[in-house]
Amino acid sequence: MAPPFVFPTDLKDLEEDSDEPSLRVESPIHVASLRPSELEELVKGVAFDLSDRELFCVEEQDVFDRVYSLVRGFSLLTPSCKFNLVETLRSNLSVLLPNVDSLSRAPQSPASGGTSVTLRIASHRNALKIYSFFLLTIALAEESSHGSSGSSKVGAPGRKKNATYAWNWEMQRGRIINLIANSLEINLSLLFGSSDINENYLSFVSKCAVTLYENQAVLRDADTRGGLGRIIGTIATKHQRTAQTCASVVHLIYKFDFAVPHIAEAVAAAERKYSDGSLATALIREISRTDPKDYVRDGVGAENVGRFLVDLADHSPKLMSTNVGVLVPHFGGESYKIRNALVGVLGKLVAKAYKDVEGDMSSKSLRLRGKQAMLEILLERCRDVSAYTRSRVLQVWTELCEEHGVPIGLWNEVASVASGRLEDKSAIVRKSALNLLITMLQHNPFGPQLRVMAFEATLEKYKEKLRGMEPSGPSEEVPDGDAVRGEAAIEQDAAAEQEESVSDSCLPSSEEQKEKDGNVPDIGNLEQIRALVASLEAGLQFSKCITSLMPTLVQLLASSSVTDVEYTILLLMRCRQFQIDGSEACLRKMLPLVFSQDKSIYEAVENAFITIYVRKNPMETARNLLSLAIDSSIGDLAALECLIGSLVSKGEISTSMISALWDFFSFNVSGVGAAQSRGALSILCMAAKSSPSILGSHLQDIIDIGFGRWAKEEPLLARTACVALERLSEEDKEKLRNTSSRIFGILHSLVTGFWLPENIWYAAADKAISTIYSIHPTPEAFAADLVKKSLSSVFGGTGRDKAPSDADNDSVNFLFTVPAAKLGRFLFIISHIALNHLVYIESCVRKIQKQKSKKEKSKHESQAVHGGSAEEAAVQGINAELGLGASEDAIIDSLSERAEKEIVSSGCVEKNLLGYCAPFISKLCRNFNLMQKVSFVSILQFPEQQASAMLALCRLMIIDMDFCEANLQLLFTVVENAPSETVRSNCTVALGDLAVRFPNLLEPWTEHMYARLQDPSASVRKNAVLVLSHLILNDMMKVKGYINEMAVRIEDEDERISSLAKLFFHELSKKGSNPIYNLLPDILGRLCNQNLKEETFCNVMQFLINSIKKDKQMEALVEKLCNRFSGVTDIREWECIAYCLSQLTFSEKGIKKLIESLKAYEHVLCEDSVMDHFRSIISKCKKFAKPELKACIEEFEEKLNKIHMERKEQEITARNAQVHQQRIGSLESLLMTEKDVDKHATEDGSGEVIDPSVEDKNVKMRDIFPEMNGTKSKESGVSSVVTERDEDGLEVQSPSPKASRRGHSEFFTNN
Repeated sequence: MAPPFVFPTDLKDLEEDSDEPSLRVESPIHVASLRPSELEELVKGVAFDLSDRELFCVEEQDVFDRVYSLVRGFSLLTPSCKFNLVETLRSNLSVLLPNVDSLSRAPQSPASGGTSVTLRIASHRNALKIYSFFLLTIALAEESSHGSSGSSKVGAPGRKKNATYAWNWEMQRGRIINLIANSLEINLSLLFGSSDINENYLSFVSKCAVTLYENQAVLRDADTRGGLGRIIGTIATKHQRTAQTCASVVHLIYKFDFAVPHIAEAVAAAERKYSDGSLATALIREISRTDPKDYVRDGVGAENVGRFLVDLADHSPKLMSTNVGVLVPHFGGESYKIRNALVGVLGKLVAKAYKDVEGDMSSKSLRLRGKQAMLEILLERCRDVSAYTRSRVLQVWTELCEEHGVPIGLWNEVASVASGRLEDKSAIVRKSALNLLITMLQHNPFGPQLRVMAFEATLEKYKEKLRGMEPSGPSEEVPDGDAVRGEAAIEQDAAAEQEESVSDSCLPSSEEQKEKDGNVPDIGNLEQIRALVASLEAGLQFSKCITSLMPTLVQLLASSSVTDVEYTILLLMRCRQFQIDGSEACLRKMLPLVFSQDKSIYEAVENAFITIYVRKNPMETARNLLSLAIDSSIGDLAALECLIGSLVSKGEISTSMISALWDFFSFNVSGVGAAQSRGALSILCMAAKSSPSILGSHLQDIIDIGFGRWAKEEPLLARTACVALERLSEEDKEKLRNTSSRIFGILHSLVTGFWLPENIWYAAADKAISTIYSIHPTPEAFAADLVKKSLSSVFGGTGRDKAPSDADNDSVNFLFTVPAAKLGRFLFIISHIALNHLVYIESCVRKIQKQKSKKEKSKHESQAVHGGSAEEAAVQGINAELGLGASEDAIIDSLSERAEKEIVSSGCVEKNLLGYCAPFISKLCRNFNLMQKVSFVSILQFPEQQASAMLALCRLMIIDMDFCEANLQLLFTVVENAPSETVRSNCTVALGDLAVRFPNLLEPWTEHMYARLQDPSASVRKNAVLVLSHLILNDMMKVKGYINEMAVRIEDEDERISSLAKLFFHELSKKGSNPIYNLLPDILGRLCNQNLKEETFCNVMQFLINSIKKDKQMEALVEKLCNRFSGVTDIREWECIAYCLSQLTFSEKGIKKLIESLKAYEHVLCEDSVMDHFRSIISKCKKFAKPELKACIEEFEEKLNKIHMERKEQEITARNAQVHQQRIGSLESLLMTEKDVDKHATEDGSGEVIDPSVEDKNVKMRDIFPEMNGTKSKESGVSSVVTERDEDGLEVQSPSPKASRRGHSEFFTNN
């Protein structure tokens, strides 16, 4: 009989002698020294012996030594030898396992006394251990060498696989592991005895399994993974090694994140297979016993533990539900990762653990109470301190909604919590809340339409029916029992409704049709109606909750977070699908987001627009688009134009859709009005921007309908028709010039006629003049006729022979008879024609340059093809050297400048038509009597006249530099003093245009431009912020020293202005190396000298400092601000600088600079308010400082406190000394006054007349100061001021001379 096999610590330990009798290696063979043929013979011999002889032959010393030698040198074997050896060992073990079960059925003869059976059992036990040992050793060795070889050969794809691994080791590995797992599942008590399985054997197998679990490549194979899980589960559960296995599994969970889901699966599988959850329970309790602080220190371990708990709850929800109580205390821990995991565990349990409630009523009630408690915890965790946990809770609620796990009784409470989280400070929480609301709408149990009015009407009808069916009694309330049953019915109805998913295309429900008919369907008995009423009430509450979110969603559309915008758009689309009140209006407010620089936001808006408005049938799409065009604001129309143009270029707008729009415009659809026709033409104009040929096919319809009788019903139709004509293609414009001259007469009539309303005429005339310059062959001649016609309509009759620019008095007398409306139109026409003429000249110059470059290009191409002579090349070279080509460009530029000058011609002797009008406009704007005085043509009577005149003046100033320079002072006078805020706003915008066109002229007036930020009118301040932001951010104006005025606007009382100012500084911080860093000290100094409220100053500086992100800039600011203390004596400035220091983010270098600069600010530490800011800095630095730096900070804190106390005492001493000196000076003054009185009394003699007021005063002074009566005072002196009255009764205060030591001694001597 062979000695027993004992598992060694290491393979080579088998070669060493042992104190106890055990199977050891006696004659090992050195495989490395064998030739390949000898090695192959050795493997074949071992395989033959193991296959041909008994299974127990492996116990024989010779066979054992040879097998050991081959296993030790396994890496040196050829693939075929490896396969033969492994396959032989594996097949022998697989045959051995059934033989173990046969031992229980083997008969024991009394003669043998059971000796043979005992020997067989021992042989089986030895063989099992030997085969298991060698197979697992091969697996570990092969995985180790495979891993190292694989890592060294990374990056060589395309090579042939190494011959060593040509055999399929992955398949063999899976077979070996599963075979070992099978060996553990047999009745091992037959081999090892019923009391205890060999600990050495189980420990070795368990250790090998844990080692293989640490290899990620091994776990990718499903067979191997399953076998390892069976090994772990069997050892822990069947063989009752729970404690030892639990420790190993916990180690795996903490250290190897890739093993976590597979471990959870293995633990759950063991519980299902053996109906024993001891391993899972042990793991849960071990996790619960861990100190919560350990999870804070080990973030990776906490995350792995959390994943394990969630996966285990997913696989074994009922087991987890009975043990979750020990984990609940960890909700109070500091690790948000563990709290996130526990929230996920509760979500899994609510969704899965309580689906099949079995047992009696008491157990059902107990489990339902447990479920309710979990739901309450989930609601409570929505207010967790960590944003990650709040976000995770909302995600869990979303999962529960998708799985229909939210009871209808909690539906509205969850919706309310999600609504509140929309205002959370964290973007990830807001994203999860929006996603939860989207899911709740999609899976709501109340129906496909959630209009509040429909719910209220239906609810009222069923309430009336319920009141009619209820028996009369003292109480109309539903009894508790009925309420419970009703709630149960509600939950059943909800579950039934939730099983039917709500379709994306929401059609009117049958219930709504019944509401329209006024009939209440008969649905059953009293309890069912009560349940329905309760359900309708819950649905009404939910509908109101979602409806109330519309203002919040509008704010989220303007959020800086991309996810906020994207998910808000998705929620609004879902709200529109369920017909939530106000959702349509909110969706329109997303249109301006197409101008966002973020591509994802643009795509979200575009996709939403296509889904809502475009992907319908052509007629419905056309109706949607034209309704948008009719009701939209100017900003929305610009966004709509951008979207339509993009969709046309992408082919999303089909030809059938364009045809439907033409049908609406041409009144070919029944019920179309003038407004719808104008809306359809607006959409067509937007589409024509990307594809101009769209308008050419209906050119005559545009003229007939756009300027016909419908234009009088819809005044904006004529303006839209002008836009359409302006956007025609060049071919269509040429066709229009040649075939239809009637259009020019129509445009002339539109500009000079009076058939359009006053408020519409300006917009229509604007586009009409632009259209004339776009399509007329000679627009300058046509425009001259317009000016003459307008001039004659205003100054017709008495003023025809007199130029408008004559003497002031004549013009004033003459203008008294001018109609205000005609004068306003005349000013608009001449200024707008002048501006369009400038644009026309620039377009002509561009055409000439384009033709010139095209001609030169064709000339070069022809020369390249045909070849040029040497003379031509020489001539071209000479011309290039002489600069003839450049001279042509100079001539073009000169002609362009001359043409531009001639528009206004303020400096020319020969004046054209507009040249005579320009001085008239200038004089009109300068005549303040005319423009403002009430006694003449009052601004109160004609408030638009000054606005029209100044607008015309600004347009002419933009055209001509000389005219601009001559009237610039007038413009700034008006922008500062004009009583009308409309005039000041217009002029502020004009200043921005002038600064772009003539920057050198406007540069000296920069301070006055910044002064508009202090205007009392909100509209003027808003325009000033917009203008200055545009100029500065586009590098058209340097940031001067007046930028502090823009900073003050951050705290403007108007929220819109405040937002614009913040946006300006946010964009400014992105330029270069953040200009705010350089501007901050200057802004600080200027704001300190302004009378700002403390709160305003703090908010402004905090916002500016937060825009500085770089550590180097923060460190430099520390030094700059500290040095600023040395040149400042005002206490308020000390406080301001100290506050700014406290708002900085201190790095280690920043703290050192603060400490090094102590000399610069130690004199300001006497002030308590300044010291408080420094204490705030120190406390903030302590939180994140390293131990070495923390000691340095504490030493610095002590030094500051010491200096503060010393300076405080010095200040108190100095103040007392000053008070003492003042008192002494006052006493000397009183003494001198007393001596003067006595002297006058002596000179006057007995006949003196004493002023009673002085006598009374002296008496009072003697009463107050007894030392004046000859008694020495114990006090050092009392501050006092003597007041006398002169002859006129006026009080005269005596001066307080400086106190001196000498004066003090004389005072006491004389007394």
